[in-house]
Amino acid sequence: MARVRLLDLTIDLDRQLVERAGGRLDVTGLSFRLLACLIERGDRVVTFDELIEAVWAPAVVNEETITQRVRLLRQALGDDARAPRYIRTVRSRGYQLGAPVIPDLIEPGRRRLAVWPALAAVGILAVTALGASFLAREQKPAPSAEQQILERAHWYASMGQRDNNERALALYDRALHEAPDDVEALSGASRTRAARTCLYNGGLDDARAALRIAGRAVSVGPESARAWATLGYARDCLGDIGGAISAYEAAVRLDPEDDATRSSAAYLYQEQGRLADALHANLDMHGDPARVRYREVQLAREYELLGFVTQAGQRYKQVFELAPDNVFGNMGWPAYLFAHGRFDEARAALAEARQRDTARPELAQLDGELALRRGDRAAAANAFAEAHAMRPDASLPASLALLYADPAISGEPLQQRIAATRKALADDPWPASRFELAWLLQAAGDRRGAVAALDDAVAMGWRDAGYLRASPLFAPIAADPGFQAVIESIERRTRAERERVLDASWCPADLPCHESRQRDQPM
Repeated sequence: MARVRLLDLTIDLDRQLVERAGGRLDVTGLSFRLLACLIERGDRVVTFDELIEAVWAPAVVNEETITQRVRLLRQALGDDARAPRYIRTVRSRGYQLGAPVIPDLIEPGRRRLAVWPALAAVGILAVTALGASFLAREQKPAPSAEQQILERAHWYASMGQRDNNERALALYDRALHEAPDDVEALSGASRTRAARTCLYNGGLDDARAALRIAGRAVSVGPESARAWATLGYARDCLGDIGGAISAYEAAVRLDPEDDATRSSAAYLYQEQGRLADALHANLDMHGDPARVRYREVQLAREYELLGFVTQAGQRYKQVFELAPDNVFGNMGWPAYLFAHGRFDEARAALAEARQRDTARPELAQLDGELALRRGDRAAAANAFAEAHAMRPDASLPASLALLYADPAISGEPLQQRIAATRKALADDPWPASRFELAWLLQAAGDRRGAVAALDDAVAMGWRDAGYLRASPLFAPIAADPGFQAVIESIERRTRAERERVLDASWCPADLPCHESRQRDQPM
């Protein structure tokens, strides 16, 4: 059955479409494959093991992943888990359809032929005359061994998670062995190496190797948007904001439909304090926004920094609940709660996030900051040491570990580390890197220098006043007038960006846009 009906839904299994009353529903990718699997099994219960084998294999997932995907599918269908119409949960076993599936015997094309039988007869004659040449053109050659390897590599890479990234990398390297100048294989081999650094706590050597391979991809394929996007990602993972933006924007110029790269550039605009530009880029999607993996978290962050706190919280929470394998969602929701003074909730969300397979030094650092807020310096020291162990080549976690060790760094070693940090920051474009210098100067008793380091962070793009207020790491200077001036500087710059958004023609509907208010005013 190519087309079936499930209550008021029409499902085209060949074209992977789900419709209700002629309108298409947002059911794609894994969600559609899950629905198709349930349809193929009819009215019987489909166990977790069967779903893993049919929908996710060869990737390794657990029942929680399936549960979250079912939640996404229900959301897309408008189904209520408490009173399900389409998908029933069978406790401890799996899932089954909530109603029988019946074939949709009258397809749209057949409806049109029934209305115009004479035209249909003419059409049949024309098709008969052209049939042989048409079929000959439509037949595609079987994919080569290299193409099959690349397709499988792309599939693993799109799944996310560390193990899948490693599987993809091995396949890309295998493809490169067969075709060393294949731009697609070069791009994939670079991106999966960079992901080791950016997503999975790998060292900088992986990102440096990724940069070399991406440079080769661009050299071989200068008109390839994928190659330029890969170069941007490698630069991004090495901390080169300007170089990454340049490459990302080159990729989007070559392929305006490349929403994922546009969103990657948006993240870096945000880091530079260009909040309106970041939000605009993430709203300017040319395809299905749901296919851009971390876009929802970025939108939440942009809303938060612009001061739309309620809307931001709703987005963060939704990603956290529906996508347990989203590494940035697992960081974003606890950090949001922390920055807005909801410390008990932040601690609970952080505990849940740390049970998921998305370990990050940022989560360990936040754990340490929460420990400091409740006066547990020993727990904080352990958390900061854990963050340093995850990324031993990163300077900021190392400094925190030294500052909260027992005994803490002091005297000449502290002065040497301050000097080394100042030198390193000369070529570091990331605003938050200045926090390390501020903490070291605080420890040395140089409050004025610490405030100056925060001023630099704001000048380079830092816009999160809530975090500065909430974090106990800034307690030694929190009462200093200079610290309050930093907060006011952030708020002033943020207000200007917020007004740009509210005045824009693309201002999103869930914000109090000025243009909307003017339209709503009586004439």
